Amino acid sequence: MNTPEEMSHEEVLSVKLEVLRREHRDLDQAIHALQDSGRADPLALRRLKKQKLVLKDRIAKIEDELTPDIIA
Repeated sequence: MNTPEEMSHEEVLSVKLEVLRREHRDLDQAIHALQDSGRADPLALRRLKKQKLVLKDRIAKIEDELTPDIIA
């Protein structure tokens, strides 16, 4: 059994995945809040959306690593 200081690779990835999902959700809320304010800076919105896409790609990569490939 792992000691408290040692996490398996899968456990580390699961924690990273949860953190990235939370960041993605927070960015989504920030984007919606800016858009709803009516005073949104188009450049700031574009940067936030790009950052959100980067997070989405990182999330997908970790999910792929955690999910084993099954050949049908």
